Amino acid sequence: METTPVRRYTPPVNLRVCEADLRLHNLHTRMPFKYGIATMTRMPMAFVRVALEVDGRPPALGVAADLLPPKWFTKDPARAVLDEVHEMLDVIETAMETAEGQNAPSLFDLWQQLHDSQTAWAAAEHKPPLLAHFGTSLVERAVMDAFCRAAAKPFHRALLDNDFGIRLGELRAELEGFSPAKWLPARPHHEIIARHTVGLSDPLTDADIAREEQLSDGLPQSLAASIRVYGLRHFKLKVNGDTAHDVDRLRRIAGVLRAECGEDFAFTLDGNEQFKSFAEFRQFWETLRADDALKAFLTKLLFVEQPLHRTMALHQDAAAALADWPERPPIIIDESDGELDSLPSALALGYDGTSHKNCKGVIKSLANRCLLAQRQQQSPVRPLLMSGEDLCNVGPVALLQDFAVCAALGIKSVERNGHHYNAGLSQFPRSVQEEILRMHFDLYHPSPAGWPTLTIERGRIALGSVNEAAFGVKFLLNTSQFTPADEWEWD
Repeated sequence: METTPVRRYTPPVNLRVCEADLRLHNLHTRMPFKYGIATMTRMPMAFVRVALEVDGRPPALGVAADLLPPKWFTKDPARAVLDEVHEMLDVIETAMETAEGQNAPSLFDLWQQLHDSQTAWAAAEHKPPLLAHFGTSLVERAVMDAFCRAAAKPFHRALLDNDFGIRLGELRAELEGFSPAKWLPARPHHEIIARHTVGLSDPLTDADIAREEQLSDGLPQSLAASIRVYGLRHFKLKVNGDTAHDVDRLRRIAGVLRAECGEDFAFTLDGNEQFKSFAEFRQFWETLRADDALKAFLTKLLFVEQPLHRTMALHQDAAAALADWPERPPIIIDESDGELDSLPSALALGYDGTSHKNCKGVIKSLANRCLLAQRQQQSPVRPLLMSGEDLCNVGPVALLQDFAVCAALGIKSVERNGHHYNAGLSQFPRSVQEEILRMHFDLYHPSPAGWPTLTIERGRIALGSVNEAAFGVKFLLNTSQFTPADEWEWD
């Protein structure tokens, strides 16, 4: 009996972005999400679609998506939210215009051209790198999706086989001669631990919810209820820099976690850029440690995220402050990770790592992950960390692609909050809801009202269907059902 030979995929010799398209879809939160200086109640989701020609064959389509969150990329309290949204659209459209018509011998070369062009444009337009490369990252992800669909290969396999043509030595000199497979897990994680965000205004118990603010969508609203429904064990706790307020709230949170989880929990602390110096943050930390009600609780800490504002977090003064504080908790950067050399700079100052968010760039995070693994191998004294953090991501695309990257990079505990602040995929067309339930039945299940909601059991999220897909999503989303960017308006 004859069998059909399996075609071995050969990396391409030429890629060309034929076209790129941007669409928007307005969303509203089910409850306010207060983080730092902003409280999110509504936001558009951006969808970028590209057509990628691979070795002259008919173009393959790829889609990427992200929310446009106010006050995260700039944290400027004086700016109007709508102005910030239009600025985010500007950086996305600039990246798309740059990419259209580009030719390159590999996906890495295509990304490098785009990254360099966006960097130069941002410098001329006085756009901060973190914001500018949000545009780069959306195009990068859409191209990766198209590439993996053309190759009929899942993202993690393409990464390990280096089909993207990534030359790590050009991003991190000490990784010269190594391929990504040297530092990445041989198989992607089949599940992640959901690290639940406790926002600055989130109710901790059902008794904290005023009658007029009670939701009836079938999803948990308070921290205690979320723990019971989802079996949560990892948490991300936000602080606002007001010591008396933060201490009181952390005491209350500690009480809820012990009541619901016993001693089986862990947490991270998000500084939200609320501290002006390490001296100020150290004083805050010592106040926490001196509090009898928090001493045992603090032993459950995994790390502290971005306590200092990005304008000073990577200042040279940080080196002396961290060196003089050997008993400090593990501290990583997040919003300060705006440029390709941000992590090496942070490690040189004494930080313990960085975060991954797709919005900061997939290839950059890959280089960071490999660098941390290499440095850890060389000097295992103090653990080096790469966390998975959230941008209030929801499906049908953004969340799944973020999961795909975290799984491939070997990040186990990942902050997730989009399902908590949004009512699943209830705000998307019915056809999208049906497709996600059919193709990602391990990741979503019908809510009591029938719309898809994220499945979290025992505090974990299964990633089987995500890892099988080209780049997280097993179907190609039809973005034409959303609003063209030049016609978009707030609801």
